[in-house]
Amino acid sequence: MSANEEAGRLLFAQACQFVAGAAREEQLPLPSLPEVAFAGRSNVGKSSLVNSLTGRRTLARVSSTPGRTRQINFFDLGGRLMLVDLPGYGYARAAKGEIKAWTGLMRSFLRGRHGLRRVCLLIDSRHGPKPADEDVMTLLDEAAVVFQVVLTKCDKPGAKKANAMAETLARECSGRHPATHPQAFASSARIGLGIAQLRAELATLADPQADKMMDPNLP
Repeated sequence: MSANEEAGRLLFAQACQFVAGAAREEQLPLPSLPEVAFAGRSNVGKSSLVNSLTGRRTLARVSSTPGRTRQINFFDLGGRLMLVDLPGYGYARAAKGEIKAWTGLMRSFLRGRHGLRRVCLLIDSRHGPKPADEDVMTLLDEAAVVFQVVLTKCDKPGAKKANAMAETLARECSGRHPATHPQAFASSARIGLGIAQLRAELATLADPQADKMMDPNLP
């Protein structure tokens, strides 16, 4: 295990507490920590990935019915990083009013959110990006929020093929969307593929001052 992966493991071993849920703009909490948000189509495996990262089975709700999450949920990870679970999008049966409300809430969250360091945009490795994913990428471009592609459900193609798919997708997205982070990840919540590497990446975005407060001997 590399030093970065160990740092990620230690961060995600910290207590992770639900602190707020927002279904409307006025319910959004004020930023208090660096934030990493997780976005993706309904049923892409977003809740499973968040649970796998934190080592908790029920932190984020996993539902067999797509489109059940209707609010933005905020989780404090060890007082160093805020994990933000965004509502799933692209559910075919969603009413137009629900789609409009989701888009408005997303825009409200992204607009002027100075603590938002990155959005992990989850893409199902079996299907690739859909038009709804492209719409969200455009929204992130407009908000000047960096997004990092994370392929999910990569247990079947295997690590080598999945990582190659992730790299290719990152290059393709970079050509269309300036907010794309150059590095992408392949993951599988079921077998743990890519979890240590993603933890290590997200740990670089956490608040280092929290460590100093816990240990005053740190430089």
